[in-house]
Amino acid sequence: MLSAGRRRLLASLAAAPLAAGLAGCGIVARTRTAPDDTPAGATLAAPRLAKLEHQRARTAWRYIENNTDYDSGLVAGSDRGGTFTAWNAGDTMAALVAARELEIIDAREFDLRLGRVLGFLATMDLSKGMLPNKAYSVVSGKMVNFGNREEDIGWSALDVGRLLLWLRITGQRHPAFREYIDRVVLRWSFCEVLDDCGVLYGTQRNGAQWQRYQEGRLGYEQLAGAGYAAWGFDARRSVELPPMQQSNIHGIAVHHDARDPRTTGAQNPVLTMPWALLGMELGWQRPAPGAAWKSIADEVMRVQEERWRSDKLLTARSDYQMREAPYVVLDSVFAAGYAWNTIGSDGKEYEKLALVATRAAFAMGALWPGDYTQRLVDSVQRLYDPDRGWFEGRFEAGGAPHAHITLNTNAAVLEALLFKMTGPFYMPDSVPGHFELRTRDTFARLNRCWPAERGACTVAR
Repeated sequence: MLSAGRRRLLASLAAAPLAAGLAGCGIVARTRTAPDDTPAGATLAAPRLAKLEHQRARTAWRYIENNTDYDSGLVAGSDRGGTFTAWNAGDTMAALVAARELEIIDAREFDLRLGRVLGFLATMDLSKGMLPNKAYSVVSGKMVNFGNREEDIGWSALDVGRLLLWLRITGQRHPAFREYIDRVVLRWSFCEVLDDCGVLYGTQRNGAQWQRYQEGRLGYEQLAGAGYAAWGFDARRSVELPPMQQSNIHGIAVHHDARDPRTTGAQNPVLTMPWALLGMELGWQRPAPGAAWKSIADEVMRVQEERWRSDKLLTARSDYQMREAPYVVLDSVFAAGYAWNTIGSDGKEYEKLALVATRAAFAMGALWPGDYTQRLVDSVQRLYDPDRGWFEGRFEAGGAPHAHITLNTNAAVLEALLFKMTGPFYMPDSVPGHFELRTRDTFARLNRCWPAERGACTVAR
C-alpha cells in the first residue's frame, strides 16, 4: 500500500501527462523535437521510444513511482524498503534524467522530483560533518545503520564517487539545476575521502573509534574515481588500472585485480556492471587522461559470449542483491582464484546463486548489440511485475526468476535504454560554474580540501 506521502506525490503530479511516443516496434530515428525544458544550445538528442522500448522504460519507472517519499524525494534502494544510500541517490538521478530525456515524464514532473532530491542533499546530515553517510532513512531522512536505526556509520568513498558523477552529468545535461547541484557539493569536505593522488578511503566505526580504510577494487574503483575527477580532483590512483594478473578463460585472457583479498580484506571479483556503467556513462573515456578501459570491458563481454558458444550457457554475471543472507552476491566472471565463481560479500561460495542479471543483460545489449546480447535481453524480457518493476534476474540453475526488485536494476534498465538513443551521458564542459568560481577564490575557501587547495601528487603519471 502506498504511504500518504507517496499518494500526495502522485496527486501533485497527476496533471503532468506522460509524453511517451509510441512509434511501432524497434528503434526509431535519432532525432526529435527537444523537450520544452531544453535550454538553448543543449543537445539532448534522444528520440521518442518505440512501443516495446517504451513499455520496458515505463516498467522501470514504475519502481521510482512506487518507492519515492513525497517530502524528501528519496527513492528506497529496494522495493518497499526503508533505506537508501549515496549510490542510490546517484541511481535516482540517473533514472530521473533518463525518464525525462526519453519523455516518460514531462518537464514539470522532472522539476518537482529533482528539486526535492537536491533539496534533501543540500540539507541532509553528513557523516562526521563531512560526507554522506552510508545509509539514510527514506522516511525521516536521518542517518541510519543498515538495520534502519539512527547512527552515523561513516561513508563509502565508492558511493560518494557514484553520486558525484551523476550530480555532474545532471548539471551538464540540465544546466538550469547546475547552481543547486554545485551548492550540494560545496557543503562536503574531501580531506579524508581521497588523498592528493586520488586514493579513495571509506570510514567505519570500531566501537567508539573511527577507522579509515582504502576502498575500491578493479572496476567500481575506476567508476568512483571518475566521479571525483569530474569535479576537478586529481584521482589518478583510483581511475588508473591497478596491478593486474591474467587468467585464461575459454581461450580469452581475462584481467583481474592482483591485490589479494586474504590480505586486503576486500573481495576483487570481475563483474559486468562497473565496466558497463563506465561505457554508458563515460564512453570508456574519463574526465582525466589515462589508460583505456574499453579493452577490459570488451574481454569481460567476450568471455561471457564465448561461454555461451562453447557450453551453451547464457551468461550475464554481475553483483546483485537478496533479501536474505548473503544479501549481496558477487556473481563473477572470475573471483577468488576461479572462473565463474559466485561468492557472497562474506567471501563464501554460493554456486546455486549464479544469475543471468537483468541489468547486465540490458546494459550488454545496449553496448554490444548482436546475436548473443539479443539472446540475453530476450531471456530476461519477461522478468518483471508491471506494477512494481524489473526483477534482479534469472537463476542459471533451473531458470527460476529472482523476483527481488531494486533501484539498482531499474535505474540501469532506464540508463541502457537512454544510451541506445543518445550514446554516452557525460559531456565535458569547459564553462566554469558556481563550484569552480567558488573553489578558485582563495578568499572564500573553508578548508574542505577542494581541488585548488590540494598539494600536487608526487606519483608520476
